[in-house]
Amino acid sequence: MSTLCSGVVLAGGENTRFSGQRKAFFRVGGKRMLDHVMAALDGVFDDILLVTNEPERYLDWDATIVTDVYPVRSSLTGIHAGLRFADTPFVFVLSCDMPFVRKEVIQELVHRIEPGDDVVIPETEKGLEPLCAAYSQRCIAPFEAQLKRGEMQIGRAFARLSVRRVPERELHGSGGPIRSFVNVNTPEELASAREVADGGNP
Repeated sequence: MSTLCSGVVLAGGENTRFSGQRKAFFRVGGKRMLDHVMAALDGVFDDILLVTNEPERYLDWDATIVTDVYPVRSSLTGIHAGLRFADTPFVFVLSCDMPFVRKEVIQELVHRIEPGDDVVIPETEKGLEPLCAAYSQRCIAPFEAQLKRGEMQIGRAFARLSVRRVPERELHGSGGPIRSFVNVNTPEELASAREVADGGNP
């Protein structure tokens, strides 16, 4: 297990496209999406933190539950909270709505971390994947500066950080790195994910 890095799962968000229902609890392939994410992290990290502003909903999982420091719901506030409450130099961040993320992909990204890195992030043909990436404690200050300015885009601080981009083709688990980065953000994407999990085409 990695002692350099803690796992962080982001379970917040407004979920407006699902009428306020929590995506973490939607089932894909017979399991809740958060179950899939937690299984991928299991055995990789000594510590797993779950960031949510509704702690009582997430007591079923073996994780340290923490809440946002800044009163704004966004992925950036979740990453910031994970960093603030972690006891390790790095955190590896995953969103709770990634039912196909593969343990091998996470392990490879963690293996790529060098002491001078601030961010280790996969890069696909669609761009960077900030919700399946490692962040150094050195990210806290620039992320806080962004949050105070009301800038919620995670990548805004990257120009001032040491970012290691890992091309998707270099990641192990070639059965589906592309699928690993699937986020379920809409009812249509949820239906597609369920079809894939039930044996349909990706």
